[in-house]
Amino acid sequence: MKICFICTEKLPSPSIRGGAIQLMIDGVLPYLKDNHDITVFSITDPDLPVKEERSGVTFIRFDREHYRSLVAEELTNHSFDVIHVYNRPANVPLYKQASPTSRFVVSLHNEMFAEHKLPFDEGQQIIHDVDAITTVSNYIKQTVLRRFPEAEKKIKVVYSGVDLQQFIPLWSSEGKHIRHRLRQKYSIAQHEKVILFVGRLSQSKGPHILLEAMKYILKKNEHAVLVIVGGKWFSDNKMNGYVRSLYKQALPYGDRIIFTKYVPAENIPHLFLIGDVFVCSSLWNEPLARVHYEAMAAGIPVVTTKRGGNEEVMIDAMNGLLIYDYNNPLEYAKSINFMLSHPSIARGFAKFGRKFVEVNFQFHHVADRLERVYNEVLFEENQK
Repeated sequence: MKICFICTEKLPSPSIRGGAIQLMIDGVLPYLKDNHDITVFSITDPDLPVKEERSGVTFIRFDREHYRSLVAEELTNHSFDVIHVYNRPANVPLYKQASPTSRFVVSLHNEMFAEHKLPFDEGQQIIHDVDAITTVSNYIKQTVLRRFPEAEKKIKVVYSGVDLQQFIPLWSSEGKHIRHRLRQKYSIAQHEKVILFVGRLSQSKGPHILLEAMKYILKKNEHAVLVIVGGKWFSDNKMNGYVRSLYKQALPYGDRIIFTKYVPAENIPHLFLIGDVFVCSSLWNEPLARVHYEAMAAGIPVVTTKRGGNEEVMIDAMNGLLIYDYNNPLEYAKSINFMLSHPSIARGFAKFGRKFVEVNFQFHHVADRLERVYNEVLFEENQK
C-alpha cells in the first residue's frame, strides 16, 4: 500500500519535540515501512529538513501557518491508497477533495467530535466521508457515539503502546544501575522514596493536587520526594501563572520537591527508573495518557485517576491503584502511602504491569491493529 500519515499542525515528526501522536508514529513505522510505501506529513522544524528519506520513509514538512492548504496542495501530487489523518477530522473534506480516490482513516486522540469542535452537520459529513475511525480508547469512541451513533460500524479502538527495547525494567541489573546514576544526577539519596509525575504542567494534569498531598505523605513517609518532570508545553520551559504557582506551592517543602523541567522524549524511558511510584493526577477526562504504558513498561507501579480512558489500561490492585475522588489530596496520599509502605505489593503491581504491556501494548501490536484497519478499508473498496 501507499500510505500517507498526516500529523497535526502542533509538532514535527519524528518526535524531536515530543508528542503522543508523533511518538506513536515513530513506534509503528519500523513495523509498517518494510511492507508499505509510507510518507509522513508534518510541520517544519529548524532542526529538520523540509523533505528527507529516513529509514525507508519519506518525510515532507510544511509551514505551520499555512499547513492545511499546503498539505492539500501536496496531496494532488500523489496517489495514496490510504490517507491517515491524525486527530484533525475537520480537515478531512479538504484533503478528500485533493485526493478523491484515496481511502481515508481518521484517528482520534482527543474529543475531536465534541460540540465545541465540530458543528453537527459537519460531523455527519466527515463520518460519511471517512472509511474508518480509530480512537485511542473506548472512552473517546463513546464520546463520538453519544453524538453520532451512526459512526458505530466505522470506529475501532486502537490503543497505543511502547517500544520495550527502550524501557529497561527497574528490577534488572541495568535498570538498577540507571536508577542509581539518575538519582545521583538529581541529588536524590538511594534510600529516598520517589513519587514521579511526568507530564505538561497544566492545571488539568493536576500537579498542584500532588503538591498539596505531600503534607500528608511526608507524615507517614518522611523520606518521600516528589519529582515533577515536564514544562508548561512540549519542549517549552517558559513560566506562566500556573507554573509559577507550582514553584511557590513547593517552597515550604524544600528539597522534598524537584522540578526537572522539560526532558526530551528519548530520555523519558530511563527517567522513570528513579521512581518508586508513578502518579497520573489528571483532573480532566484524559483520552488515555501514554505515560501509563511507559510507567508499566519501566516496571513502576501506577496510581492514576478514574478519568476518561485512563482506567482502560488499569486493573485496580493488579498493576496499580485507581483514585475515584480525584480532587481530594487525601486520596492521593492514601494510595501513594500504601505503595511506599508496602514495597513487596508495589513490586507485584509493577511486574504485572510490565507483563501487561508485553502482551498487549507494544508498538508491533499497534502496527498490526492499524494494518488490519487499512486492509479492511481497501478490501471494502475492492468489493464495491
